[in-house]
Amino acid sequence: MRENRAKHKLQDGKRVAVAFGDNTPDMIDFLGPLGFDAIRIEMEHGSPTWSELSDMSRACDLWGMSSIARVPDNVPWLISRTLDLGVQGVIVPHVNTKEEALRVVDAAKFAPIGHRGTGGGRQGYGVTDYLLKANDESIVVAMVEDIVGIRNLADILTVDNIDVFVVARSDLSHSMGYLGQLHHPEVAAVYDKAVAQIVASGRSAGVQVTDSDVDKYIDMGVRYLSTTWSHWIRAGASRFLQKVTEK
Repeated sequence: MRENRAKHKLQDGKRVAVAFGDNTPDMIDFLGPLGFDAIRIEMEHGSPTWSELSDMSRACDLWGMSSIARVPDNVPWLISRTLDLGVQGVIVPHVNTKEEALRVVDAAKFAPIGHRGTGGGRQGYGVTDYLLKANDESIVVAMVEDIVGIRNLADILTVDNIDVFVVARSDLSHSMGYLGQLHHPEVAAVYDKAVAQIVASGRSAGVQVTDSDVDKYIDMGVRYLSTTWSHWIRAGASRFLQKVTEK
């Protein structure tokens, strides 16, 4: 069983850098030596199959990066099967109440914390006491991405054994009636207030950032910072094409 780099850095009060995108095992291998702490594997909106999930988690293992998969729904078998296939953590979308947050923990953790099924998993191969140690190495991320979840945030934050609470801007804007307007002033105000509330509670806040706003959220005390590599491609392509066109 491998040490969960992202989880332990968060426990030590350090910041964690997470990369995501249209990942494949080869792409994760490319990202590995760049120094990221974790890779987010997209199983909600992305295309990976179950077998590809295993291979992507293996690629993360090779570079000592935590593998964290976003599951499609807050359903016990989805959460447990995802963990059984070798990832070191799960990201669960649309956590809107304290009860839903408790359900996440119950599915992701073995007893005595939760009721994750004991069928085993790839991270436990050759580890005789895997069931006794797995809870210490699995990372649990809850996404609060609807206005109803923001309204219930104080209660959600009382749930133990969740490592990170991510505020998601896109679905928040949708639930507030500003579809596609991620940076509408009202959305931005609610978003930043929620992030500040998580930090003030002493829990770890998570956000998605780019080069343009990462400093702002670091200054706010956010310690789980994720970014998509596609925006680097867009920025680099734009600069290259501009030079080609102008000269």
